[in-house]
Order: sequence, then C-alpha cells, then structure tokens
Amino acid sequence: MVASMVAGQLGAVYGGPAGAYLSVVLAIEAGSLVSKKTPLDIIITPTVTMIAGFLVAISAGQLIGVLMSGLGIVIVEATKAQPFVMGIVVSVLMGMILTAPISSAALALMLQISGLAAGAATAGCCAQMVGFALMSRKDNKSGEVIAQGLGTSMLQVSNIIRNPWIWVPPTLAAAITGPLATLVFKMENVAAGAGMGTSGLVGVLLTFQTMGFTVDVLIKILVLYIVLPGVLSILFYEILVKMNKIKVGDCSIKVD
Repeated sequence: MVASMVAGQLGAVYGGPAGAYLSVVLAIEAGSLVSKKTPLDIIITPTVTMIAGFLVAISAGQLIGVLMSGLGIVIVEATKAQPFVMGIVVSVLMGMILTAPISSAALALMLQISGLAAGAATAGCCAQMVGFALMSRKDNKSGEVIAQGLGTSMLQVSNIIRNPWIWVPPTLAAAITGPLATLVFKMENVAAGAGMGTSGLVGVLLTFQTMGFTVDVLIKILVLYIVLPGVLSILFYEILVKMNKIKVGDCSIKVD
C-alpha cells in the first residue's frame, strides 16, 4: 500500500490526477506479478511496485497528463469563443457524468477546467442534483430528497436504467442553465468545484471563493444553481407525466 502511494505521487508529479491513477493501477499489477514468488517478497514486491510506478509516470502517465491538460485548455478556450454552444455541451455532459457512476469531480480535476467552462459545468451538476431532488419529492421522504440535493443524484441510477425518461427533465434544465451561466450570469469556478454541484455545497462555496462573497454573486447562485433548475425540472417532469412517459414512483429511492 505504501509503495502504491509512492507510485501515485510520482504519477501526480508527472501526469496530474490522470497520471496518478494510471501509475497506481499499473504499479499494483506489476507488484502482484512478483508478490510471494521469492523469499525476499518484503523487499522485491514494493521495489517492483515503485519502479513500475515511476516508469509509467515518466512515460504514459506524463503523456496522458499532457493530453488531459491540453483537452482542458481547449474546452476552456472554446467556451470563451462559443459560450452558447459550449455552455450547453459542458453543462449537459458534466451534469450527466455526475449522475452516472463516473466521477465528474475527478474528470474536472484531470481536465483542470476553470473560468466560464467551470461555471457551466457547475450549473449542469447543480441542475442534476437539485432537479432530481425536487422532482422526486413526492416519491421520497425528506431525507432522501436532501440526500440527492446535497449528496449525489447518482442515487437515481437504478431508476434511470428502469425508465430513462426520468433523466430528461434535469438534463433539459442543464441545457438551459448552462448557456445562461456563460452568457448572462458570467459564472466562474475552479476545477475543484466544477464537478461537484451542490454536493456538500462544494461547487457553491468554491464559486463564492472564485467570484467573491457578494450579494450579487449570492443572487446569481440562488437563481441559477437552485431556483431555476428546480423549477425547470419540475416543469419538464410534469409534462412527461402527462405524456405518460413517467409515472408516480419512478423516482422512488429504495432503501433497504
């Protein structure tokens, strides 16, 4: 475990978060190949693990780090150049990644997105969390509603598999709040908050840190990250209920 920590740190130095992940995974695999194969296991296994981690870090890890960083720069600059289109794309994709069993926070850190792009990403993540929380309020208890709004909308994954239509309302809300974030509200954030949304209020607090603790920023956050996605998600939800695409209970979180 300690050797894997060293491998991860080496990967982070050369390739950032993505490099750290790759270095750790391959280092552990390399260590497993020689583990318990010789009487000197206590020396050989960690040594091989660290050497493998270092070699991965300076080669593939470094390359991946450069590619992820470059992609992040492209996203940031593209959002500045095309705030409407990229506002929609970034908001929708990051929001969906947050709800899916993938780490949107890790992706945002790997890409190191910032500025308007991070603001759009935050809007998309908030739309998913607040949207699912409020539109499922009739199907769940207050604790489960709060768990989605301040925890994660990933709690709805099993329900989405059963009925993908329930994913439409918060996603459409994200498609609206994303370009509003880039064009109208001029929301900005840092990578650490871009993929968090309202989870633990991390995305919100880092928005304050980035844009300043002012009444103007507070109003923007309340409107764009809380009120608007909630209202839009409920509206789209009710429309789909009337179209018989969603029925009562489809968003119920089963707790054993």
